[in-house]
Amino acid sequence: MTAFDGYERRTWAGRAEAYAGSFARLCAYPVPQVLDAAAVGQGVRVLDVGTGTGTVAAAACERGAKVTAVYAEPGMVELAAQAAPSAEVMTAVLPELPFEDGTFDAVVGNFVLNHVGRPRVALAELRRVLRPGGRVALTIWAVPAPAGQALLGRAVQAAGVTRPPHLPPLAAEDDFPRDPDGLASLLASAGLHEAACRTIHWDHRADPEEWWSGPASGVAFIGQLLLSRPEPIRAEVKHHFDLLSREFLGEDGRLVLPHAALLATAHR
Repeated sequence: MTAFDGYERRTWAGRAEAYAGSFARLCAYPVPQVLDAAAVGQGVRVLDVGTGTGTVAAAACERGAKVTAVYAEPGMVELAAQAAPSAEVMTAVLPELPFEDGTFDAVVGNFVLNHVGRPRVALAELRRVLRPGGRVALTIWAVPAPAGQALLGRAVQAAGVTRPPHLPPLAAEDDFPRDPDGLASLLASAGLHEAACRTIHWDHRADPEEWWSGPASGVAFIGQLLLSRPEPIRAEVKHHFDLLSREFLGEDGRLVLPHAALLATAHR
């Protein structure tokens, strides 16, 4: 396990409910397109890796698929099992999955690859558990981020907060360009075939306090960054968040936040 992986485990430990109440709705948007890209339908044996609160697993079950879902954090596994009671949900960690070679017809991972320390190794493991000809569909956040997607980061930057050393970045040798060509090339480098990638755009709508609640509870990198700072600095970030949020307020008082993600597909 890399230093990045260790940080990710600490980040998500005990934060399933906080994620469910903040960023989970945002991450649910691409789910139908992910399942379509992996040809998930009746009777398809599908692995939902990094299932989170089980949104993908539940949607795949509704299509009649035979779903197995895994996540590294037990609290998240519990929520996923509630969301998708007909799926087999278990605790497991990339890049060591407890399945035989070629077990699944499809593997899907919604915003998972950006949370592993060795993406190429993780992809090789996903390829291993796919049957020959099976499809994989994955999403990650696009870079550069649209303005709404960057709102929280802009508030942190405006407050002069910098990344502390105990929150390690992905090692340079494991990183890759977060654009369509970069993600498609990464899949190809793991031995997957006919890799393709496109960008998905949407506007996420959320109450400002709902949007702030995730990082305020330590969810994701931005939340860990906030928790690493004393209360006066966190209050300064919140002040800038409130100011910058005005750019995105709709007539109903909710935020309208442009987002973009990459959706990549390939087959074994």
